[in-house]
Amino acid sequence: MRYYITRIGQAVFTLFAVFTISFFMYRLLPGGPVEAMRQQMVLEAMSTGGEVDMQRINRLVEIYTGIQPTEPLYVQYFNYIRDIVLYQDFGKSIWKNQPVFQILFTAMPWSVFVSIYGLLLGFTTNILLGSLMAYREGGRFDKTMSIVATISTSVPYYVAAILMLSYLAFELGWFPTGGRYDSQLTSPGFNVPFIVSVIRHAALPILTGFVVGFGGGALAMRGNSLRVMGEDYIRVAQLRGLSETRIATRYVTRNAILPMYTSLMIGIASIFSSSIIMEQIFNYPGVGWYTFGAIENRDYPLLMGVFIFFTVITLIGVLIAEFTYGFIDPRASTGDKETY
Repeated sequence: MRYYITRIGQAVFTLFAVFTISFFMYRLLPGGPVEAMRQQMVLEAMSTGGEVDMQRINRLVEIYTGIQPTEPLYVQYFNYIRDIVLYQDFGKSIWKNQPVFQILFTAMPWSVFVSIYGLLLGFTTNILLGSLMAYREGGRFDKTMSIVATISTSVPYYVAAILMLSYLAFELGWFPTGGRYDSQLTSPGFNVPFIVSVIRHAALPILTGFVVGFGGGALAMRGNSLRVMGEDYIRVAQLRGLSETRIATRYVTRNAILPMYTSLMIGIASIFSSSIIMEQIFNYPGVGWYTFGAIENRDYPLLMGVFIFFTVITLIGVLIAEFTYGFIDPRASTGDKETY
């Protein structure tokens, strides 16, 4: 229990530290977002020839950011944390004119859907393919798939995304060219036409997520499997007359997969980061799509909300990896010492 409490405490401290650094970094930089927003409103008021009402401008800045610009920085920080923790108030999006929490709460399930399925598809394929390559080391299958995996790793995922969109969607018309589902459906919900539409719209983004995790993972699994197959306990198992299937599943694959398990959990964060470009290419309104729009429109409240979202997802992935590693590898201790 002490181990779990310590790890959760470290995660909370990390989240607090990251949040604090990002908060003050944004505001202490020259031309910070709050000051830039205020200056922009002043210029707009002057361009119309009207009177510059600083009280009104400060109130608008406070509404959009949830921050009172005239207050000291430490008071702004305290109020911002209080609003997030107690009221889930991340401020109001300048770009969408909606609460940031509502935007992220709506977009998050769609990003999780396409990202997690793509990651799991790539991870499962890597395990199977890497194991087969190791067992057929030096053969035609191993050589061919090594070349394919190397090429796949060398090609940036956004290039693959553009090619799939151009050929499979625009050229052949097999998949939609954008959106999360068919907007002409009159009854979105748990029904067959809506589910089919969601799957068709998510197919290409999921394939892109598969491309992100494919290649390098298969080569890593191949290397891990070859290393494990050279261990003494594998030879002992063979001398004991155990079947090749049992050796492959319970001795080789189980041990070879351990180094990849932690990278899978941490990879959740990286695949969400890559979704910024991927969702923009496929015009898929998830968290990444809103992140790109927030950058374009200098929407500081939305950017801060997305930044917190990515940080929380990363910490949850690391915690899940730490808490479940003992189930994957019983040798792993949950004591005070690190085991991997």
